[in-house]
Amino acid sequence: MSLAHATTLAPTVVRSTAPAASAPAPSTQQGRNLRAVPEGTEARGFVLYVGIDDAKAAAAGTSLGAIVHALKALAADLAPESETYAAVALAPQGAGGRDVDVVRLALQDPSALARHREADTEEELDRAHAGVVIDISRKRLILDNDSVGLTYKEFELLQYLVLREGRTIDRAELISSLWKAGDDDAPNERTIDVHVRRLRAKLGRYEDIVRTVRGVGYRFDRHADVSIRHAAAHSPDFI
Repeated sequence: MSLAHATTLAPTVVRSTAPAASAPAPSTQQGRNLRAVPEGTEARGFVLYVGIDDAKAAAAGTSLGAIVHALKALAADLAPESETYAAVALAPQGAGGRDVDVVRLALQDPSALARHREADTEEELDRAHAGVVIDISRKRLILDNDSVGLTYKEFELLQYLVLREGRTIDRAELISSLWKAGDDDAPNERTIDVHVRRLRAKLGRYEDIVRTVRGVGYRFDRHADVSIRHAAAHSPDFI
């Protein structure tokens, strides 16, 4: 997603010259929901990001300008001494991504910018990494810089083995862990091999990272050319 830019809505800027009143101290409950303010600073306002494009606003029977004016009027009604400033985030037509993320990037939100740079870095790593990338955090498999279209169950099967690296998983455990009782597509211990074969076929020349342990089940064997990107959660086998 390309970085968007913002344009201000000058007619909607409303300012008051009256001095700002001191804000009352938040209640204990409110304090739990607010980010801590560093010592020596004070809260002077807030930012509300609204993600919606012209088409969605029109479908709802309104417009971006009308929404802006309504929100500004609400702020003035709740706190007449408040000052407001509005801006519209612009992006190239057809740009992907959630509307609210485009807005945050356009307005230089620090956390959004950090994630944007991180995503760019990951894409560069993908292009530079020949071999296998098993991205648990983003639910994807990349072989020699090309994304592989795994089904949901195929990735779940691969992930289950990867998170238990070095341990042989029997067929009964795979079935009970990855399928719910009564599922129409639930395999039995004989047909689980079919699911594994389909996964291996998509792994191509790296199929042996899913190894068969005769008479027992399957095991993930990491190679030197295999890279795993873990999600925040650890393997359920390790507490």
